[in-house]
Amino acid sequence: MTDLIIATNNPNKAREFKEMLAPHGFEIKTLADFPAIGEIDENGTTFEQNATIKAQTVANITGKPVLADDSGLQVAVLNNQPGVYSARYAGDHDDEANNRKLLANLVGKQDRSAIFRTCLVLIKPSGAKLVVNGDIHGEILDAPRGTSGFGYDPLFYVPEMKMTMGEMSDDQKNSISHRGRATRQLVSQIDEWWQNNQ
Repeated sequence: MTDLIIATNNPNKAREFKEMLAPHGFEIKTLADFPAIGEIDENGTTFEQNATIKAQTVANITGKPVLADDSGLQVAVLNNQPGVYSARYAGDHDDEANNRKLLANLVGKQDRSAIFRTCLVLIKPSGAKLVVNGDIHGEILDAPRGTSGFGYDPLFYVPEMKMTMGEMSDDQKNSISHRGRATRQLVSQIDEWWQNNQ
């Protein structure tokens, strides 16, 4: 099997990627397997820039292929915030505080439409780079529903599923989520790209 490092310390995100990528012949590792790498400064202004910074940094250190994502919530009426700051909207990776801040900023707003967006960047040590994106459209509820998922999942209602992402099973979420859609794009391209980019 080929080692593929997922540039995350988030166990939930790592689990989702493992479920979707392991059947395709990859031995999945994460930043938890490389504690010496430490914190990576994601100072980009777009999802693609942040994902590229993470992937390139880890590839340079390990000499292995790396998949990094940057994902976030974009709420139209809030000028697409929290965007690249989704994980640290109200502080440092505090889901409950982020959700409280989002709800507070939406008080009195009629339009609650939102997009979850993922950008995946796969980089080989040679510098070869593959970029794919995935979106899912939904709306922000007034109160959380469901205990599955993480981040803003319990607030993000998906009309086509008639439930929040926090109410979905892993299989349901993977089938429609922004990360699932981006990962399926990646999987559909990865074999040919891998062979053509040594």
